[in-house]
Amino acid sequence: MQILRRKPLNPPNLPDTLIEGHSQAVLVQGGSRVLMSSQVGVDTEGHLAGPELPEQTEAALNNIERLLSSLGGDLLRVVMLRIYLAESARYDQQVVMEALKHRFPTAPPAATWLIVHGLAEPEWLIAIEAEAVLPGFALNS
Repeated sequence: MQILRRKPLNPPNLPDTLIEGHSQAVLVQGGSRVLMSSQVGVDTEGHLAGPELPEQTEAALNNIERLLSSLGGDLLRVVMLRIYLAESARYDQQVVMEALKHRFPTAPPAATWLIVHGLAEPEWLIAIEAEAVLPGFALNS
């Protein structure tokens, strides 16, 4: 089995992003890279998890966790997040930060945050893309 190393980086000469629930960078060695499509605030049936940002954020993170679980991984394998917030949720970012700190209490992934005019459905407030690194595996042709 291939050795996988993951090291979050938060150098003292950059702002402390740990208070926001993410690292400045994550150094990865070994493993297989998994690129996930953005996950939104819907349940397993595709129904909106709730009208507010807290429910939608939790649902999006749950979807990422379920996808990783189906591959034999977990949230500890996430090395990068891209968080898209709808303009209408711009001033509720603290909700997302708290969810990230809860889900990634130690060694959080790197992250990019973007405010967008809107998402594919008008009621969606957040979409989260994730990249993870899993121990090596063979793809079947």
